[in-house]
Amino acid sequence: MNHIQGFIASDHRGFWLKDYLKRKFPLIDLGTFSESKNVDEVDYANKLARFVLKEKSKGILICGSGFGMDIAANRHKGIRATLCHTVQDADWARQHTDANIIVLSAEFTKGSMAEKIVKKFYSTKFSGLARYKRRIKKMDG
Repeated sequence: MNHIQGFIASDHRGFWLKDYLKRKFPLIDLGTFSESKNVDEVDYANKLARFVLKEKSKGILICGSGFGMDIAANRHKGIRATLCHTVQDADWARQHTDANIIVLSAEFTKGSMAEKIVKKFYSTKFSGLARYKRRIKKMDG
């Protein structure tokens, strides 16, 4: 799917899934570049969030559970990151919150499911409904 462009980053536990997705989609890899050294997911969430904001793009974050990446990314004003375990999660994240980052759990998401989630995330448009715009405005405060 050539229309999938954006950034991807992981910690050491998410490295295998990041590597899998990079073989499937043309994503810009922001690290980590090895699973052999323990790293803090916060560093990669912050890095990716800054790139997404600067480039007005989308991104994918991956760690073991997804929790650390999700929390860290959402501390950036203008970022709406959401942990997705299903295709439906990705669909609603885009339609209802105009999510610009999806977070995946390397421990609980198989490669084939992650691929489907990413496809749905990048192919789904924000619904643009007034109630969702109002809520996003409050989130971005």
